[in-house]
Amino acid sequence: MFKIKVSNKIIDYAKLLVAEHNFGNRGVADGNPHEQLTGIVGQCTVQTMFHVDLITGEEGFDHGEDLEFSGLSIDVKTMGRTTDVKDYYVNNFIALQKDYPTDVFIFCSYYEEKKELTVCGWLPKDELDEKAKFFKKGTKRYRSDKTWFKTKADLYELPNKKLKAVKSPDDLKQQLKDLTLLTNKQT
Repeated sequence: MFKIKVSNKIIDYAKLLVAEHNFGNRGVADGNPHEQLTGIVGQCTVQTMFHVDLITGEEGFDHGEDLEFSGLSIDVKTMGRTTDVKDYYVNNFIALQKDYPTDVFIFCSYYEEKKELTVCGWLPKDELDEKAKFFKKGTKRYRSDKTWFKTKADLYELPNKKLKAVKSPDDLKQQLKDLTLLTNKQT
């Protein structure tokens, strides 16, 4: 895992986007404006790290394709946190997103109070079934602090421990390049 300070410029830009566009277009568990803001902050921060254009909201529904790198279609998944990320935390992933045309998920946590994004790790989409646990809509899920919530939709939980570990932006980029070579994708 590694942390990135989120700039006020990105936060302000993300707030503007969420005020102008509804990014919840799945039809189920679309996220309220604050949850959408968390996702857009994560996406824009990772796009900046990869030196690609930021989302504008004019693109319409992106089918989970937040950026392309080394021939891979990448979906950035960001959860809001109120503490620093722990290795035993899980990433929640809405099941219907599994069929979007992406190759890789990058999982992040955004600690709003600290303006800090933690890149928890990444996973090729074809490893999701093997590494994540599936829960039906309405299942009670317990957090490490003994609080709980009912899932709003069919859901996968993916522990940080099962993600591909990354130490830095350069390490993440190199691992993605290596995946491209391994899978013989065009670069």
